[in-house]
Amino acid sequence: MKIVTILSTASIRETLKKIGKVNHKCIPVVDENERLLGTISDGDIRRAILKKININSSITKIYNKHSKFILNKKFDEKKLKELFTKKNLDIVPIIDSNRKIVKVYNWQQIFSKKKNKKVDKNIPVVIMAGGKGTRLRPFTNVLPKPLIPVKGKTVIELIISSFLSCGIKEFILSINHKSEIIKAFFSELKPKYKIKYIEEKKPLGTVGSLRNLSSFSAENLFLINCDIIYNIDIADFYNHHKINKNDITIVASDKEYVIPYGVCHLKKNGSLKKITEKPGFDFLINTGLYLLSKKVIKLIPKGKFFNTPDLINIANSKGYKIGVYPIGETNWIDVGQWTELNKIAHLI
Repeated sequence: MKIVTILSTASIRETLKKIGKVNHKCIPVVDENERLLGTISDGDIRRAILKKININSSITKIYNKHSKFILNKKFDEKKLKELFTKKNLDIVPIIDSNRKIVKVYNWQQIFSKKKNKKVDKNIPVVIMAGGKGTRLRPFTNVLPKPLIPVKGKTVIELIISSFLSCGIKEFILSINHKSEIIKAFFSELKPKYKIKYIEEKKPLGTVGSLRNLSSFSAENLFLINCDIIYNIDIADFYNHHKINKNDITIVASDKEYVIPYGVCHLKKNGSLKKITEKPGFDFLINTGLYLLSKKVIKLIPKGKFFNTPDLINIANSKGYKIGVYPIGETNWIDVGQWTELNKIAHLI
């Protein structure tokens, strides 16, 4: 298997894309001669983005220069396991006498399982599945959007599977359009996890139906749109929310928009100052996955059309703590658009 590394001079954006291609979310950093300098994880990049470090800047100042490694001639499997467990590492590079990487071990390779990251098993996942899926017509004239087939599964099954891996067993579907077809699908599927429904008598927006949610024991809930598929560490997202004591945490993706023309910059007198050819602009965009504390649900008005941005803005105005969990643009995909469906292979 090819060893995935990144140059220390690479940009944060380039590194984030590369990390998105490996399951352990951490890669070695090397110099131009491919000698080990350190490691960088998706967590290192998230912290940099939240500190407003430009995503196009080099990773030189943010990667871990004190990462652990083992010399190839001193390799011992027992020592490797001890290093993983004592230091709680994601990867351990094995290097030769010239610091060139011979092999990279990750936690799952050594212990045959993923790291045990804690998630409250009682936390429910609410999937907003009541929309009409107008962007996917004429397909959604027959099937509801959550039942669109992708790679032999429905979209909603792919969404659910990412939470099942964390031990979560309860899923609540907010349904309206073609609701009977969705209910019939799960009735025939007979899943081992729990499926409950919030049935909207009329469309209530992306979060309006949550006001009708019956009591649940967990202090938080996941909220996700039914047309977004993610390749992220759900447990890490949950722990980020808990550690930062957020009331709402938004999964946000870096996104670069490039203007395909030369942009004219003018002086105060109206004459040309300069032309910037095809400038790019970086944003953190809302992807449609959230963690909400139970108390935030009470801010939603009963029986009224209400969208997630409305809830976030009201919570923000009342002093609730709202955080962001940044991810790379290759770690999620909006399958509610035909143009995106053929890009899904790397996520599942």
